Amino acid sequence: MGGDGKVFTLEEVSKHNHNKDCWLIISGKVYDVTKFLEDHPGGDEVLLSATAKDATDDFEDVGHSTSARAMMDEYYVGEIDMSTIPTKSKYTPPKQPHYNQDKTGEFIIKLLQFLVPLAILGLAVGIRYYTKSA
Repeated sequence: MGGDGKVFTLEEVSKHNHNKDCWLIISGKVYDVTKFLEDHPGGDEVLLSATAKDATDDFEDVGHSTSARAMMDEYYVGEIDMSTIPTKSKYTPPKQPHYNQDKTGEFIIKLLQFLVPLAILGLAVGIRYYTKSA
């Protein structure tokens, strides 16, 4: 590995965020990928967009090969002080009203208590009208 085990803060690493000086944080390690920018298969924009943050998820989501992972050793410059990286907040869905199945059941029963007698009455009137006219 090229680094001497130096520990960097996120603030220090964040200063290396352009095509003449590009550092990335991947799995708690800091890499100076400036020399690799032109050779990166995804283009230099991909690497530049991953600066100034923990790029571990970006790196893992792509699914790099074993040989790509082995190349990383040559760009290693040190470790990141993990306490300087903001923790990702866990997604909390918005509060929604509780769905009360019992209330829905009560509504359906009341609706049927109204509609069933109405349907019977309508049927009785219809039969009576039909038998008178026949």
